[in-house]
Amino acid sequence: MKKTKPILKYVLVSLFLTLPLILFFSIQQRKPEKELIRIRPGYTSYDFYIQRQLNKTLNPRLRTIWMTRDWDRKIKVFFRFFQDLKRQGLLSNDSKCLCVGARVGQEVEALKRVGVTDSVGMDLVPYPPLVVKGDFHHQPFDDETFDFEFSNVFDHALYPEKFVGEIERTLRPGGLCVLHVALSTRSDKYSANDLYSVEALVRLFRRSEVVHVRNVDGFGLDTEVVFRKKGDSSILVRS
Repeated sequence: MKKTKPILKYVLVSLFLTLPLILFFSIQQRKPEKELIRIRPGYTSYDFYIQRQLNKTLNPRLRTIWMTRDWDRKIKVFFRFFQDLKRQGLLSNDSKCLCVGARVGQEVEALKRVGVTDSVGMDLVPYPPLVVKGDFHHQPFDDETFDFEFSNVFDHALYPEKFVGEIERTLRPGGLCVLHVALSTRSDKYSANDLYSVEALVRLFRRSEVVHVRNVDGFGLDTEVVFRKKGDSSILVRS
């Protein structure tokens, strides 16, 4: 008994010293929920945010690149994405589609080329006839307008909850939302938020369920997340 007491004392002291370290590293490895999406600092007002986004959208050099060198290249990539979604039964020729934050509309053109002719894009700066003017925080469309919404500009949302809320508002029950996001890399200097996990995105879609998550290679974005708005999905199986 005399020998066991020092051993027990040693064990208790060791636990006392190491437990705080174990707890500390456990907390460090698990990001708090509020940090799963980080809003970038520096946006002093909504007007300032809008102007910063317009600085990119209206940049003459970028617009020239989007409409010349990048035009066919991006359409081909989007075409493959949408063809694959059609093969999976997640998109049909009868779908009414919206591309959120479409710039000059390469994704809209790609949808039309795969046979989804009732497609339109929305951006702060219109590009007729493919893209109409609109703010993705306040979409200019009625409730339950679209069967399908696509976006690869989630990182540009200053208010991610409003971005998602507007998608869910304008999607019909059973409609699909496809987002391409960056998880393993940080996005460009005009991004308004950084996303650190798919889980954070899933929590924002309160009226939808996850269909699938997969890796993609989409212009610096590495993850595709597909959501289906809860409700009757018969609209998606029309012939």
